[in-house]
Amino acid sequence: MWFSVHSLTMSKKNLFVNGTTHLTQLWTHLLGLINRNRLVRQVIMNWYLIALKKYAVFSGRSRRKEYWYFYLFYILFIFVLSFIDVMIGTYDAVAEIGLIGGVFILFSLIPLLATSVRRLHDTDRSGWWLLIALIPIIGAIVILVFTLQDSKPGQNQYGSNPKEVAA
Repeated sequence: MWFSVHSLTMSKKNLFVNGTTHLTQLWTHLLGLINRNRLVRQVIMNWYLIALKKYAVFSGRSRRKEYWYFYLFYILFIFVLSFIDVMIGTYDAVAEIGLIGGVFILFSLIPLLATSVRRLHDTDRSGWWLLIALIPIIGAIVILVFTLQDSKPGQNQYGSNPKEVAA
């Protein structure tokens, strides 16, 4: 924990310490925490943008970090856009999708497939393994296990290990 619970439960007589208030110290600490989180968000968002820049690149390898951060932002964007669709009235309850969310899904389909194929390449598997996801439940579990596995060390038939290239 980045701040102590004690600073949140101060009594009035202990409010001042060394000429500054605990509230001032807490505020300063919280601002520092926000700045650190902003940096973390920028780094994480950078992984999403890296995957997006490789829009239709189905060759090569992708690290787990690139794949999972891309997938995380993809899901977050769908939730946010679905909420916006509901708020502006473009959400269709029968189709269970909104106009804005649907357009985002269409534009994101190729980068999502490309990142998934590169992730499978990183585990030394062909991108055709994605077709196993068409088998209900079992296919999704298999793809989940494959994408959670660590990179195969060294070079494979799909290129060099992205962890070793980045280091």
